[in-house]
Amino acid sequence: MKAVILAGGKGTRLAPYTKILPKPLLPIGDMPILEILLRQMHHAGIRQAVITVGHLAELLRLFFQDGQRVGMDITYSYEEQPLGTAGPLALVPGLDETFLVSNGDVLTNLQMAELVAFHRANKAVATIATHRRQVKIDLGVLELNGNNQVQGYIEKPTYDYLVSMGIYVFEPVVLDYIEKNQYLDFPNLVQMLLADGRNVVSYPFDDYWMDLGRPDDYEQAVHDFERLRAQFLPDSD
Repeated sequence: MKAVILAGGKGTRLAPYTKILPKPLLPIGDMPILEILLRQMHHAGIRQAVITVGHLAELLRLFFQDGQRVGMDITYSYEEQPLGTAGPLALVPGLDETFLVSNGDVLTNLQMAELVAFHRANKAVATIATHRRQVKIDLGVLELNGNNQVQGYIEKPTYDYLVSMGIYVFEPVVLDYIEKNQYLDFPNLVQMLLADGRNVVSYPFDDYWMDLGRPDDYEQAVHDFERLRAQFLPDSD
């Protein structure tokens, strides 16, 4: 099975760190976040990975090279221009069987083999790993009708959302919906699949997940990795 890791973004929310390092190379403990992902994929039985690169691509290639150090066969796919989150998949050769896709900046103890098994059991063309997040609004929220009349007032509400973890399993047919060298994000791809009546399913995951999008999330992930290292890297000493 082949995995595609999306590592071409500029990581602007984590500037200035990402001015000199691509976000997937930011250290979590004693290794970059992308190395943790690769080792988790190896644990799940995946031996081939394609890293899609753009911003500071040569640093990623220099660090991981052919993947031998992490027990993987790693190749690289270059974006000459930003293609969004889904667009780079059209440039990756050999995606002719079920494949895994992951953002390159996710810290989680998700068992990827279980995700793939769930995808196959549900005969899905696309499976999205999902996590429940609470969002607290630190303001009073008004509910209005069409005439600007107040219908309700909620003080500092908390909302529950099911969010994408940035980890997916796809069947090759999804590539039919992605034009080569055209910008496309995953929400738009999913909307096209749904409009065509394709079977898209959610894989709910309630354990640890952190998207390293903001400095405080990154700092929390560093702390959590040291505390829960064996959960993230079960094969480590």
